[in-house]
Amino acid sequence: MLLPEEKLILQWLSQYEALPKELVIRLLNHKPRLTAEKIIRGLQKQNRISYLNGGYYIGSDPRAKPDQRMIQALWVLAQFGDRVDPMSHIPAAFPSQVFFIKEGIGYEILVLREGEHHLSMLLQPQEDRKYIIVLPDISLGRKIHLP
Repeated sequence: MLLPEEKLILQWLSQYEALPKELVIRLLNHKPRLTAEKIIRGLQKQNRISYLNGGYYIGSDPRAKPDQRMIQALWVLAQFGDRVDPMSHIPAAFPSQVFFIKEGIGYEILVLREGEHHLSMLLQPQEDRKYIIVLPDISLGRKIHLP
């Protein structure tokens, strides 16, 4: 029988594949750091997760490859702390990386790289949805045209 937090971690790893161990600890913001580390070690001892890249990443599959865009979006999500329920985020539809709900409003996080400002035109604004756009440089913000 798995603990609720163990189920959460396995769900995140099934959704996002490989994540930095530190990010998983931050996403478990409702637990003290030592408890979160113990939960991760327990999953590894049960062979439910693997340490990847020398233990920097964890994944439910030892062949999992980290998606840096997704990881960047999840670091943004982690900034919301306990204001976002640990169960209320999922991978988003292209071009966004993560969709989450906070206080009844849907948010999408879109991570753009240099030269990808045109992807912002694919967003589908809705009254009950907001966007967080992550840019490598603030000057790229002048090139973004929202629909």
